[in-house]
Amino acid sequence: MPSSTSHNAIKVLFVTPEVYPLCKTGGLGDVSAALPVALRELSVDIRLLLPGYPSVLAGLKYKRKVAIFDDLSHFPSATLLSAKLRTGNGRSATSLPVYIIDCPALYQREGGPYLDTAGNDWPDNAVRFGLLSKIAAILACDTSPLTWQPAIVHCNDWQSGIAPAYLHFHSGKKAASLMTIHNLAFQGCFPPSMVAQLGLPARSFDVNGVEYYGNLSFIKAGIFYANHITTVSPSYAREIQQAPLGFGLQGLLATRRQDISGIVNGIDTVEWDPATDPYLSKNYSTQNLSAKISNKLALQQKMGLTSDKDRLLFAAISRFSEQKGYDLILEAAPQLAQIPSQLVVLGNGDAVLEEDLAQLAKNYPGQVAVHIGFDEGLSHLIEAGADCFLMPSRFEPCGLNQMYSQHYGTPPLVHATGGLIDTVVDCTASTLADGTASGFQFHDMTAEAFLEGIQRVVTAYHDKAIWQQLQKNGMRKDFSWRTSAMAYRAIYQSLLAKSQS
Repeated sequence: MPSSTSHNAIKVLFVTPEVYPLCKTGGLGDVSAALPVALRELSVDIRLLLPGYPSVLAGLKYKRKVAIFDDLSHFPSATLLSAKLRTGNGRSATSLPVYIIDCPALYQREGGPYLDTAGNDWPDNAVRFGLLSKIAAILACDTSPLTWQPAIVHCNDWQSGIAPAYLHFHSGKKAASLMTIHNLAFQGCFPPSMVAQLGLPARSFDVNGVEYYGNLSFIKAGIFYANHITTVSPSYAREIQQAPLGFGLQGLLATRRQDISGIVNGIDTVEWDPATDPYLSKNYSTQNLSAKISNKLALQQKMGLTSDKDRLLFAAISRFSEQKGYDLILEAAPQLAQIPSQLVVLGNGDAVLEEDLAQLAKNYPGQVAVHIGFDEGLSHLIEAGADCFLMPSRFEPCGLNQMYSQHYGTPPLVHATGGLIDTVVDCTASTLADGTASGFQFHDMTAEAFLEGIQRVVTAYHDKAIWQQLQKNGMRKDFSWRTSAMAYRAIYQSLLAKSQS
C-alpha cells in the first residue's frame, strides 16, 4: 500500500456512528469501512472516530488508552482508545486506525446503536451522539490531547452533525469541516433544552443556526456550520434542494448550493466479487456467467422455493420502511405470482411490513420466501442467485444494492430517484445499442408503473441475448471506491487550501 501517513499527507478525522463489521445498520456502515480504505490508498492520512458500543469494543483487539475526558461539563466521563480495524482479506487486507470513545454510561447497553431492544429511540441519543460530536471537535482543534492533528473533520449524517457547530464556536485554531448527508430523512431532532445541555451557546438556537421548527436539529447544525457539504449522488444533491426530499431544509440547502457536491458511493469490490465471494455456491465472472445458475438453485433450496432454473427470480434486500417501497411489492404480488415468478426478501424493520411480508410468504408457498432479520452471507447469495433485483424506493440518496446487483450480473429494476438514476442505465433500444444498458427504471411511484417495469423485465429475460448483454454490461462497470475517493480527496484539498489562505 502507498505511504498514506507521510509527513505531508492530508490528515482527516472520519466521524461515524457505525462501521462494518463492528457495527452496521445500513449502508453507512459499509461506506465507513470502504471509503477510508480507498482514501488511504490515495495517501490520505485518515482515521476513524466512533462510539464504543459493546460490539465495537469486542471486535477490536489491542486497544490502547490515548486520552481521558473526565472534565467535559456536559457529558459523562469517557476514555479515548486507539486500535486498528482489519479490513479486506488476503492481498487486499489492510488496517484502519480507529479511535473509540469508551463511555459505558452512554454506550454499554443491550440493543442497537440508535434503538433499544424494543425498537424505540434511546431517550438519551442527543447526549450519546452529542459526545461523539464533542470529542470529534476537541480532536480537531488546538485543545486536542493528541499529537496527531487533523486538517479536516469529515462528519457523517446527523449523529456527528453538531461537530461543525462546536468547531464554529471555538475561537482557536481548528480543522475545516465536511458534512456528508447519507439520508436527510433522519435529522436528529431534540427539544430546545438540549442546546444548553450539550454546551452549545444560546445564540446558536436560531433559524441561522441549529433551530429547526422549534427543536434542535443535529443535521441542520451540520448543514449550516460545515465548510462544505456532500451527498451520496449528484441527483440526490439536486433533489434535496427542493420539496419534498428537502424535508424542510431545502431553503437552507438551496442557499448553500455552491458548497454542495454529489459523489456517488462506491462498493467494496473485494468484499463483493462474484469471482471470489466465499458465500456463493459457485463463483463466476463474465467469462463463465453460466455458473451463476448454481447460485440460483442453491438460493431456491435454501429458501424453500420450488427448484426451477428457468423461472424468473426477483429479490429485495433492505430495511422494511415506507421509504423502500415495499407497499408496491405487496400490491404487485398477485401479478408477480401469475407471471409465474419467484420472490426472495431479506430484511427487517417496520413491524407491520414484517407481518405483511411474512403473510405473503405463507400465501405463496414455494413462490415467495421472506427472511426477517439480517444475514450477510445470505445477502451475497441472494445477489448472485436472483435474476432481477427490485428497488422501488420512494427516494434513495445513493443505494448500494443496485450496484452489488449489477456487479453480480443481476439487472435491477429501480424507481428513478436519487442515486438509482445515476447508477442504473435504463434498458432501451439506444442504450442496448451503445452497450450501456444495465437495468430498468420506472418513473411513477405507483403499482401500475412498477408492474409495467416488471413486464419490461420479463420481456428482456426471455430474450437470452439481451439479458446476457444486460448482465455483462453491469458486471463490467467500475463501481470501485477509487473514483469516489478521488472526488473526496479533491474536496479535502480544496478545504485545506481555503483554510490556509
